[in-house]
Parts: sequence; structure tokens; C-alpha cells
Amino acid sequence: MTYKNILQIDDDSDDCELFMEALRAVSSAFCTSLNDPLEALRRLVEKEIQPDVIFLDLNMPIMSGMELLGELKKKELLKDIPVIIFSTSELDSIKREAKDSGAFDFISKPNNFTELKGILRKYAVD
Repeated sequence: MTYKNILQIDDDSDDCELFMEALRAVSSAFCTSLNDPLEALRRLVEKEIQPDVIFLDLNMPIMSGMELLGELKKKELLKDIPVIIFSTSELDSIKREAKDSGAFDFISKPNNFTELKGILRKYAVD
């Protein structure tokens, strides 16, 4: 499935820039990147942003991606938005926990730009 309106939640601004650059190279999809998971949750609840899909990092301060995923899935308004975990973690136990918590998919962050473009090509509209 491809998406037109993407929200990326990741506390690492360099990762956000790389994600945006790769997305622009392969897609015309609109993307919002937020570094603060609490702000992202607030803006989603208040309908300031209404993404088709969320790419969510796991390792963040203040609120982890797994905690945010749990909050998203508890809210009637947000529970049906597909959440793709986009993390450096490759542990099977973490992947299982994410899927069990309602994640649509789990993608380990690639090591290079070409791989990232290939991944995003699968999810974003042309």
C-alpha cells in the first residue's frame, strides 16, 4: 500500500533530514517530521496533522516509540493509522513486541541512502 501523507517521528534530526531527502527522491508524498513524540501525540489528537501512515522511531527520550505506539492504539481517532516502526533495532523480540502492540510493519533503518530510497519507494506514492 502506498501513502500520500506521511508523518515521521524521530528524535534524531539528521535521520529526519535523510528520510525527507530520500522520500523526495522517490515520491511526491507530503511528509511531516517531528522530533518530539509528545508534541506528535498532541498534534495528532488535536487533528493538526492527519497522516495516512506514521514512521516511528523506537529509541527516543521523554517517551519511547513503543510507549507512543501504545498511546496511538488506545485512541479511537488514531488507532487505525498504520504505524511502521523505523528503528536501528534488529532484535526479534523487539519486532515481535512492536507487532503485538499494533505496529503495521517493522523496518530496520538501512545503512545507506540507496537502500532507504528502495524502502520508501514501497510505501510512498510516486
